[in-house]
Amino acid sequence: MKFSIQSLYTWYRNLLRNPKYRWWVILGTLVYLVSPIDIAPDFIPVVGQIDDVFLLTLLVSEVSGLVIEGWKARKGDVDTEVPNTNEGSTSTASTIDVDAVSVK
Repeated sequence: MKFSIQSLYTWYRNLLRNPKYRWWVILGTLVYLVSPIDIAPDFIPVVGQIDDVFLLTLLVSEVSGLVIEGWKARKGDVDTEVPNTNEGSTSTASTIDVDAVSVK
């Protein structure tokens, strides 16, 4: 089995997204951050803080993403339909993906 930062990130993200383990992972991460026992000890000037900053950044980005998804889902339950400003039209709003092409 090959170890990579990407596989570690994916494992951590999947644990956070699982409602069964979410609070345990958040609590464990916070305990790790304040604990004097680290992968790289904090008394080493720069290296000691790298793992803490990396883990804190990962925790904040994933939890904020979960909060935003929850907020959007909750807002989507309230506003499920886009208001139609054109009274006589029966068409629905849709999104169109377009590829940009440079013109010389």
